[in-house]
Amino acid sequence: MEPMVERFVRYTSINTRSNEESTTIPSTQTQVDFATNVLVPDLKAIGLDEVIYNRENGFVIGTLNANTEAPAPSIGFIAHMDTADYNAENIKPRIIENYDGSDICLNEEHQIFTRRADFPNLKNYIGKSLVVTDGLTLLGGDDKAGICEIIEALSYLVAHPEIKHGKIMCAFGPDEEIGTGADYFDVKQFPVDYAYTIDGESLGQLEYETFNAAGGTVILKGVSVHTGTAKGIMINCAKLAMQFDALLPGAAVPEHTCGRQGFFMLMSMETQVDTGKMNYIIRDHDKELFEAKKAFFLQAGQTLNEIYGREVCEVSVKDQYYNMYDIIKDNMECVNVAKAAMEKAGITPLCDPIRGGTDGSKISFMGIPTPNIFTGVENLHGRHEFACIDDMKKAVEVIVNIVNIEK
Repeated sequence: MEPMVERFVRYTSINTRSNEESTTIPSTQTQVDFATNVLVPDLKAIGLDEVIYNRENGFVIGTLNANTEAPAPSIGFIAHMDTADYNAENIKPRIIENYDGSDICLNEEHQIFTRRADFPNLKNYIGKSLVVTDGLTLLGGDDKAGICEIIEALSYLVAHPEIKHGKIMCAFGPDEEIGTGADYFDVKQFPVDYAYTIDGESLGQLEYETFNAAGGTVILKGVSVHTGTAKGIMINCAKLAMQFDALLPGAAVPEHTCGRQGFFMLMSMETQVDTGKMNYIIRDHDKELFEAKKAFFLQAGQTLNEIYGREVCEVSVKDQYYNMYDIIKDNMECVNVAKAAMEKAGITPLCDPIRGGTDGSKISFMGIPTPNIFTGVENLHGRHEFACIDDMKKAVEVIVNIVNIEK
């Protein structure tokens, strides 16, 4: 098994799921263990000049010093350790060589298939090698593929000093999937001119436009009374929840939007008769439309209170991250370098807006322009996630091309 593939299988077999309910940094001990017991030793083993683990924020930082006195930018590469909110215990990666385009049986015992009818993107991988799950867990290629690609590229550069480059840094951080990891990123420990998150999906993705994002919370306040004497008294929070959601525009939801269209999404809801809570996410690429959506969300709460003539809901909104394009549009060198690196590797760059965000969204606003590059992983956050080994190798090639000053 090739070193990068062996590393990927080994890394994905380790549970590093984050936990939104946790109050620790990182949110799970498994991420700390992965960082200190796996990543730090592996980065030292490939010969980086400096490797540290920041116990305050959970980031592993590695440095490969410049091997030329010629002018060269300092460049960073970033990926996250944690996996999404899906079963990550006892992950069993399996390699399919030379995929033939048929439905993939993930688990014969449980009759779990990744079917072409459900995932037409499979047709893009005929003849390539895939890493899949056993159907009972996610894979964790998001973003252990990015970690492995960065390590493989750095290892290659250490072994090939004839490739001249400036200072290169890598950062592997926690809790990206719960949206908090980059909040604690220390840019002073990462002095680069620009960086890239290696956290995209299919071959060629080069993303430098994300959503503006906020979280919305609705606290419902009802009145519980015996159903026999409820007339004119009971206020049922389950009904309040439906009424609140109906006040939001029905077409502005993920399942009815695409491209740069924003949305409201009800993520979770829990109600009793007299209490309840709803959690939403609010998204839009356009800053003005984003602000309008937040205002509309807050107004829906006021409207519901006016209907009942009392405070039946308490609504709040908290910003999560912003569209990185607002920063990168004035620092396009990082985009142009990545485009040229992809084209040199025979890849057509696909520069579409992300219907989501990356750690690069927050890091860009901290002063380091940080677009996002593909990893070769698709169907994220579930049992049908897979990684394409051929495309992972292309990601490595792109990283090497980016730093090679003799392009």
